[in-house]
Amino acid sequence: MIHIKSTKYRILDLLLLAMFFLFINILNAQPGLPQREITVVPTQPIDFGTFYVTGAGSIKVDFQGNVSTTGGVISVNSSSVTPAVFEIKLCQGRTVTLNNVYSVYINGSNGGQLELLIGEAKRDGLGDILTNGSSFAVDTNCTFTTILRAGGTLIVPANAVPGVYIGSFPMTFTQQ
Repeated sequence: MIHIKSTKYRILDLLLLAMFFLFINILNAQPGLPQREITVVPTQPIDFGTFYVTGAGSIKVDFQGNVSTTGGVISVNSSSVTPAVFEIKLCQGRTVTLNNVYSVYINGSNGGQLELLIGEAKRDGLGDILTNGSSFAVDTNCTFTTILRAGGTLIVPANAVPGVYIGSFPMTFTQQ
């Protein structure tokens, strides 16, 4: 026996089928997952200001921008001294691990070379002092920026060549 549906029932079947597919699309249209990629932007370089050398020593800038010297290094203009600043974006509930080398050499404009020891870092207003291998949780939500400030120490030999010293240091931020 052959059963033929009326046009009325075919339209009803098509309508039900269309609603079924619409329902499936609604189920799949869930909000996106939080940002999983870390974004780090260096916004301020470390600056030791102007100093002169009467003998071997060092000059240190901490994560707050305070300057101190040892030995024959004398700071002349501490107003231009700044720590390095990084802006980190990653969603709340995630952890960032800071990794950096202990020291690098930076080159002077007149041929000299100074050793830069990478110093401690700290998040603005929160958390413990961070060193190589330290981890910290990021702040609030996916649109908030976590500010990290880092200091360092220049080791200055007695025969340091006067000049402008410029360089960089690697710092790796790993998300977990």
